Amino acid sequence: MEKEVTIYDIAKILDISPATVSRALNDHPAINSKTKISIRATANEMGYRSNTFASNLRRRSTNTLGVIVPRLNSHFMSAVLAGMEEEANASGYNLLISQSLESAKKEIANARTMFNSRVDGLLASVAYDTETFDHFEIFVKKNVPILFFDRIIDHPKCSGVVIDNVLAGFKATSHLIEQECKRIMHVTGNLKRNVYSGRLQGYREALVSNGLNSPEELILITDLSQDAGKFAAQTIDEMDYRVDGIFISNDICAASCIKALKERGYSIPRDIAIVGFNNDPVSQVIEPNLTTVYYPGQQMGEVAVRSMIDHLKGKQLIDVSNTIILESELMVRESSLKR
Repeated sequence: MEKEVTIYDIAKILDISPATVSRALNDHPAINSKTKISIRATANEMGYRSNTFASNLRRRSTNTLGVIVPRLNSHFMSAVLAGMEEEANASGYNLLISQSLESAKKEIANARTMFNSRVDGLLASVAYDTETFDHFEIFVKKNVPILFFDRIIDHPKCSGVVIDNVLAGFKATSHLIEQECKRIMHVTGNLKRNVYSGRLQGYREALVSNGLNSPEELILITDLSQDAGKFAAQTIDEMDYRVDGIFISNDICAASCIKALKERGYSIPRDIAIVGFNNDPVSQVIEPNLTTVYYPGQQMGEVAVRSMIDHLKGKQLIDVSNTIILESELMVRESSLKR
């Protein structure tokens, strides 16, 4: 391999001290502009690259935040990352982003990579099957702050940014009840995750508040994929009694369910009213347009990074008592309007 060019090589060519080269490349005011131009031109010609990693080690800071997300190919997560990027750039930080692909095993590897990359702080939304906090302990032991967002793990030394999923689930289900739905199915994801367990709790509370039953056969635990939407439609079609409302914890799954139900001859919302979740763009493409819950993704990303940087600068501490709850909003469209 070709040897890396150093400040000593540049100094030798120009017959000046390495200290002068270093100062010029770092735009030190003690070096005059003519000398800076000469040194930078020589550095470019020689293919010099500054050793950011080494200088970061000396400063004990990389100005880099690690981010672990379940998947990158999601409208919601893209909005979160856009908010994070904007806030990080404004504060002079870089983001190192990885995805777990909904695998705890890959999430563990991602966490180790972030730790070895010496990120100043870690922001994470955990995978479907993550069981423990163990792979994040190395950060806590080294006093590297962790902030969870959306899908969180409760830990006394970690903060989080979430929405009130219980309230969102309650509102979504209550809306279906207001449309005179009596037998409401809930299609949800892995209940180990706070987002899905919270929405299920809200669904149940809304039914109880209105004197309705919530039999277990009306709760479908799935991976919320397009195939899960088709499976929900098939399950409904094979039931002995008529389901007249569905609350689905994901718009992609909800759109797939609408399509599959229509193919089986159901009229939406006349036969079955449907509410999704996330306000994904597909909610305004599917016919009828999908009633959904607006999830403030960009705001979540901005608040998460701002909170992390404020912690790193000593403005506020990150701990479980500082969990931030953002507002969501039920967006009513044609798919749920029976009345």
